[in-house]
Amino acid sequence: MSPALIAVLPFLGALLPGLLIRSGRDVAALACGLVTLVALIGLCQHIPAIMAGEVVTTRLDWLPRLGLNANFRLDGLGLLFGILILGIGLLIIAYARFYLSRQDAAGPFYSYLMLFQGAMMGIVLSDNILLLLVFWELTSLSSFLLIGFWSHLPEGRQGARMALTVTGLGGLAMIAGMLILGQIAGSYDLSQILTQREAIQASPLYLPALILILLGAFTKSAQFPFHFWLPRAMAAPTPVSAYLHSATMVKAGIFLMARLWPALSGTDAWFWLVGGAGMVTMLVGAFIAIFRDDLKSLLAYSTVSHLGLITMLLGFGTIDAATAAVLHIINHATFKAALFMVAGIIDHETGTRRISRLGGLARLMPLTFAIALIAGLSMAGIPPLNGFLSKEMMLDQAVQTGPVALVLATLGAALSVCYALRLIWAVFMGPERHDYPQHPHDPGIGLWGAPALLAVLVVGIGLFSNRMVGWLVEAAGSSVTGQAIHPHFALWHGVNTALILSVLAVIAGALLLRAYPGVARFHASLPHPDAKRAFDGVMAGAAGLAGFVTDRLTNGAMSRALAVFTLTVVAAGLWAWSSGQAGPATRPMLPVPPVALIGWLLLVTASLALVWLHHNRLLALVVISIVGLIASGAFIYLSAPDLALTQISVEVVTVILMLLALNFLPKATPRETSARKRGGDAVIAALAGLGLGGLAYAILRGDFAFPSIAGYMVENSYKEGGGTNVVNVILVDFRGYDTFGEITVLGIAALVIFALTETLMRGEASRRLRARLPEPGRSGDVHPLMLTVVTRIILPLTLVAALYIFLRGHNEPGGGFVAALVTSVALIMQYMASGYTWAQSRQRIPYHSLIGLGIAAAAITGIGAWFAGRPFLTSAYGYFKLPFLEKFELATAMGFDLGVYLCVVGAVMLALNSLSRIARLSAGARVASAETLPANLDHKAGDH
Repeated sequence: MSPALIAVLPFLGALLPGLLIRSGRDVAALACGLVTLVALIGLCQHIPAIMAGEVVTTRLDWLPRLGLNANFRLDGLGLLFGILILGIGLLIIAYARFYLSRQDAAGPFYSYLMLFQGAMMGIVLSDNILLLLVFWELTSLSSFLLIGFWSHLPEGRQGARMALTVTGLGGLAMIAGMLILGQIAGSYDLSQILTQREAIQASPLYLPALILILLGAFTKSAQFPFHFWLPRAMAAPTPVSAYLHSATMVKAGIFLMARLWPALSGTDAWFWLVGGAGMVTMLVGAFIAIFRDDLKSLLAYSTVSHLGLITMLLGFGTIDAATAAVLHIINHATFKAALFMVAGIIDHETGTRRISRLGGLARLMPLTFAIALIAGLSMAGIPPLNGFLSKEMMLDQAVQTGPVALVLATLGAALSVCYALRLIWAVFMGPERHDYPQHPHDPGIGLWGAPALLAVLVVGIGLFSNRMVGWLVEAAGSSVTGQAIHPHFALWHGVNTALILSVLAVIAGALLLRAYPGVARFHASLPHPDAKRAFDGVMAGAAGLAGFVTDRLTNGAMSRALAVFTLTVVAAGLWAWSSGQAGPATRPMLPVPPVALIGWLLLVTASLALVWLHHNRLLALVVISIVGLIASGAFIYLSAPDLALTQISVEVVTVILMLLALNFLPKATPRETSARKRGGDAVIAALAGLGLGGLAYAILRGDFAFPSIAGYMVENSYKEGGGTNVVNVILVDFRGYDTFGEITVLGIAALVIFALTETLMRGEASRRLRARLPEPGRSGDVHPLMLTVVTRIILPLTLVAALYIFLRGHNEPGGGFVAALVTSVALIMQYMASGYTWAQSRQRIPYHSLIGLGIAAAAITGIGAWFAGRPFLTSAYGYFKLPFLEKFELATAMGFDLGVYLCVVGAVMLALNSLSRIARLSAGARVASAETLPANLDHKAGDH
């Protein structure tokens, strides 16, 4: 299974809960579990290749000139994190099935969980840093949904907003740092960046890039001073907390530092920034954890501390320290996930997570106690559990780093012993209590099965570390350091400095726990800086500043918003012009014949007349149509018949629709602005017009700094696209992806218009609309007989012309877009001549379906290229000969053009549908009765 497919599978799995939830929670959970298991099996298939030193890759070139490629790679580090994400994710899925109550929406929960799992897999398997950034931001969005899953809780909503804000801002900084890093390395592919260590560290941009990237990593992994968001995320359901804090989100920053370790580490800046931040975080998190009364809050701050420990090891910059970091990533994931699940069990069974209300649970919940004891002692670093191995390696590296690191690392280890032992002692030891909110007992295997399996791993890794995880640490450590490593783990290395420090840490932690009551009273007397209050203050200040700026720039009026936008563009253009190097005019002026001069004068006159007559909306629309027709004439004069045909068709359709819309508006502008305001607008418009005119003049008279792509389009239009109409080939082949996006947006816009109209037609909105609409004026003949007859005769002729324009578009002026507009004009004329009711009753295809069919046809045409091993929307063509016919061409681009045709017709007619419904609402029942044609005319036209 390719790395790309492994990364995509969880996203596909995110669709299943919504489809299967009606079959029950078990089915939804089973579907997610099976998808995760398949991805895990596919990942493990590559273990032999990874252990042999290979890197499994999938390369999908998307925008290679921009460096944006969908490249995926699987090496030792990706294998390690992939196993943690998918393996623990599988346990979380099973645990959540029994943890969530009947009132919790299991379908959305599992969808969010799989979406988050896919985002994490995308991060660890990406070989392109731009692609990694996409998945990085997706983890922030999906974790926002998970943390705020219990949206009825204020703390859940606030925790989700805080996590999204902090990690999102860090992600923005990281985007800038990654872009700088890619520019330094000359590539955005990680496989290339990791080989450019010397060039990166020698660059003057190394330090800015390092700081920006570390901001993203530190915010995601809750390093000081960004640690405060992580405990607030405890408002999430416990399965989410267990997943985010053990193997996924908070480990994303750790992964990024480990991934970039070969390229960025080894400098003083790396040592002080990464190592210093990690050491401070380890101590701050451990100190705060000791005094937490909420069980999940204690575990959250302990997570902060252990993340700081891993960051500190990576910051030391040595191979042995990086190896210890890799081992602790595994160890922390096992015991911390187990402890969070235990916290969920305790909350589930006792009805509280407050340590002060717990105690004596060892006898009431012996199985839960056994799991908590194993995981808690591992967190404290007690042998023979796996936490002891990485703690001793950490202390050994601290000894080699220096006396300051030695003292602080030992202090951090002692604090971790204290809060781990407090968790075990205060929750499970002591006499049984009789004031629990609920009578506690061990739950069923659905809740204790997953943490029990993790507890077994904690013991197994501690006793058989080389067999169980030695190979994985070797593969991951080699990927991190860029050198082949062969670690050997043992519980006993003799009496050495690290062992002595470990014993001292255990003794100091136990003594601190013994003195805890007095220490806690002293701690309570000290001032406590509230990170939440500071965060709320910063956010309030930022919101106030944004509101101040917004109120000064815009008051909700479109005129002011357009004025600010236009002035900004003019100022930016003026700065670019004054600071750039505009070349002299090298092209001679073309002669100006009288026809062109007259057209230009008409264009200027019509534009000025539009400004002067804007208060009369009907006259303004007539003038606008003149401007459009002159533009069409200019296209014809400049030998662009395709553009001219398109422009004329667009003008006809838009003018008709705007005329219909004007029927619901006042004839004149109800309120004019002051003369001073209009004078200011005139100055802004003049500046923008002169600026745009000057830019056009400079481009037309000067030479381009880069060769134009027009020559390439002309030379390859027939060879690559099979068409001699360059404009059409560009739209359906060379720039087909742009066109696909445009018709999608057009379809969405039409559907939004229809949805808004649907709202206006119902309830109170309908009553207010009916009261405000003008009374429709009626002539003596609502549907003139001559117009009705002519439009019915013209309809088939117009459709034939549209078909001709459609078929010739690949080689002559025409195409799907123009054909769609011609068809729309013919259909609109039927509605205008015979009435909405008559026309609507005789068409059988809903316009919504036309939009959907159009987008589907375009997409299927593009996907078809994949089966030929070509990029999306690559067209193919061929020439065919049939009896009695000349040789003719068929191109797959016709299918794409058909999609454009259907989508445009659907969008235009759906807009007409919306306007017609409003017209019928304003006229009431009289319109419906008046729209019925004489029976003899219907009979003559054959319209029964």
